[in-house]
Amino acid sequence: MSEKTILVVPGKKLTVPRLLKRGLQILAAVAITSGVALAILIGSGLLVPRGRLSQGWDVWVSFINRTDILATMVLTALVTVLFVYWQRDHERGK
Repeated sequence: MSEKTILVVPGKKLTVPRLLKRGLQILAAVAITSGVALAILIGSGLLVPRGRLSQGWDVWVSFINRTDILATMVLTALVTVLFVYWQRDHERGK
């Protein structure tokens, strides 16, 4: 038996399985983390003499394609999401 929860998207509230919602939260956290890394690498690439936008992009692509980096981002997001839900359940007394 799969428990359902509410997923809020712009203009709608959807009823989805908990596992799907947590998976989407993990995916969003990984996407935000990689976006921040992109901004940092492009910004730092533009600050060096003769820096180019494509130079920062190339560094980011080589960085983000490393399996250890991706695994670390996914593991961090997974642990964070599970911890937040575990803590919330204990505060409610479940």
